[in-house]
Amino acid sequence: MLKTKYLQDVMSGWRHDFHLHPELGFDEHRTAAKVAELLNDFGVSVHRGIGRTGVVGILENGKSGRSIGLRADMDALPIEETGTCSYSSRQEGVMHACGHDGHTSMLLGAAKYLAETKDFEGRVVFIFQPNEEHGLGAPAMLEAGLFERFDVDDVYGIHNLPGMPVGSFAMRTGPITASESLFEIKINAQGGHAALPHMGVDAILVGTEIVQSLQTIVSRKLNPSLNGVVSVTEFITDGRRNVLPGTATLRGDARALSPEVNETIEARMRQIVKGICIAHGVSAEVKYNTAFPSVINKAVPVHAAQQAAVEIVGEKAVESDCEPKLFSEDFAHFANKRPGCFVLLGNGTQGANGKPLHASDYDFNDEVLPVGSSFWVQLVEQELSKKVI
Repeated sequence: MLKTKYLQDVMSGWRHDFHLHPELGFDEHRTAAKVAELLNDFGVSVHRGIGRTGVVGILENGKSGRSIGLRADMDALPIEETGTCSYSSRQEGVMHACGHDGHTSMLLGAAKYLAETKDFEGRVVFIFQPNEEHGLGAPAMLEAGLFERFDVDDVYGIHNLPGMPVGSFAMRTGPITASESLFEIKINAQGGHAALPHMGVDAILVGTEIVQSLQTIVSRKLNPSLNGVVSVTEFITDGRRNVLPGTATLRGDARALSPEVNETIEARMRQIVKGICIAHGVSAEVKYNTAFPSVINKAVPVHAAQQAAVEIVGEKAVESDCEPKLFSEDFAHFANKRPGCFVLLGNGTQGANGKPLHASDYDFNDEVLPVGSSFWVQLVEQELSKKVI
């Protein structure tokens, strides 16, 4: 049962406004102001500036002492929109290409409904987070004392997923999204004349060997039952038409579904680079920065999310043990601090709603708004039931 169906047009209006006026991470000033204004209108206590542009809403009823955290992300992406919707971005080079406009609107819809009905006993913490795309928003809110000021027993997040039917949910216990680590390898060799390669050490040759060998980390160094990805995405040298380069910089991206696999990838990468450089008599520096940890869902909140989703859309539309995804999410930082569950919500399979996330012609599906917001409401009423003593 879609409890917030009557709010669909209202939520669509909010979303279209957010879509018209997208803002990048930590620049969500207009978005945060609108969120705060709406929460205040609903009768929700508002706290701004939590993690720079983050907003937290507090709604309490009764004195049970139990608390639940619900998180939505607010930031857009530096992408020029090519879609043709009537509410296309008015901000040049910026658009909501990941659906955060929809995530924010769904949580606002749930806040409005819960503030009107108050059919729960406890406290709901509505977390409107900035800068998810760069993985900086969740750490910023935590550093600002999010859970010290507004503690929660469990925390939940939702992300839409194109390719999944509208009205479907997917979740799992354990890792559901991958860590993302950015690496940089700087090779210091000896440049020289292209006609006299024996008098120097070609940095391109060394770099090429490293690129090829890095692919053996996943194929030969990881247990085949474990997932990992190592991708070199940049190869930059100081070479010219007839000049062999003396330096080369390799940059790339590594994904893993567990801290152990991520540590293995980093260790093997450093070994490979060191060994190849020793063989060629050159040196190299390796930087490996894990920007996003893996989201690890805990069993108890996953079970709660599954129950709520089944109540909303039925058992056949809920996958409770989905395959993990290799994209990354900074909700991981929240789930590392409190028992958490990250849920995937179908955005549809047709037209702009079925386009990949981060595509310039992607669009969040307004039909999903009452599904996601009703899920939030059901989860709160279920977990903070007045019947529980």
